[in-house]
Amino acid sequence: MRILLFGKNGQVGWALQRALTPLGELTALGREGSALDAVPLGGDLADLEGMARTIHALRPDVIVNAAAFTAVDAAESEQEQAHAINALAPGRMAEAARAVDALLVHYSTDYVFNGTGQAPWQESDAIDPINVYGASKADGERRIRDSGARHLILRTQWVYASRGHNFIKTMLRLAQERDALSVIDDQIGAPTGADLIADVTAHLVRACQAEDGRAHSGTYHVAAGGETSWHGYAQRVIEAARSAGLPIRTSQQAITAVPTSAFPTPARRPNNSRLSTARLESVFGLRLPEWQAGVDRTLTEILAPMLAQEKAQ
Repeated sequence: MRILLFGKNGQVGWALQRALTPLGELTALGREGSALDAVPLGGDLADLEGMARTIHALRPDVIVNAAAFTAVDAAESEQEQAHAINALAPGRMAEAARAVDALLVHYSTDYVFNGTGQAPWQESDAIDPINVYGASKADGERRIRDSGARHLILRTQWVYASRGHNFIKTMLRLAQERDALSVIDDQIGAPTGADLIADVTAHLVRACQAEDGRAHSGTYHVAAGGETSWHGYAQRVIEAARSAGLPIRTSQQAITAVPTSAFPTPARRPNNSRLSTARLESVFGLRLPEWQAGVDRTLTEILAPMLAQEKAQ
């Protein structure tokens, strides 16, 4: 199996390099691109034709797109760039995928929904984004479906990893610097690890490339089990760090729960980010773990060098 990965340097892209390698011959590209036998390979999604030429040159069996414009607030003022990366590029990628008969795996988000209610979103629920980022991702989904390419659109949420910038690292830094923190408690979702997303992707790719798996093309939700607020998420992260021996200034009682309105942002955020994974689990025979398990494991990885540095001082 020949696999082409775009976005290798992101949190999910980095994890995908590990998860996809056992499946076959992997070519992983970042924005800077690469070369194979003097043939330039374009990894920049802003260069639509360069990206398409790369797909036609490699003729992969599977294309995995982990690249995206993910700066939610910046998208409000950089609408053209967000639309180019999140909508135009996946559409052109899907056209090229269809031309070479490749399966396209693309990642989307709960932000395609309007974030109302309390029930977990189903794949069939109406699309109704409330910000530019969500709208750009929704348009990307539409273009992939309209292309006729075999595809897996995997919607996920609240992604974290031991690599890169994310909520866990921000909370650890602030808890060491401040006596008190205010964290939003009216946005509900499930923190989902990049490693879980990558492992699920590898399982789905193998299943879909099997002789009887071509009918599984479609949209699925990939998220850890259970739910929490950003406030509950912060409490678990900070208490785990304290228990591990990291010097923490913020007490549990000093982590104040506040509404979204306490932190105005350029882009509106959904209050309900819950995603139902029932369809994914039923079709592919999976059981996704509770969010706490992945967060605790990643915390162990993040805290190890921090604790070692503390001991060395």
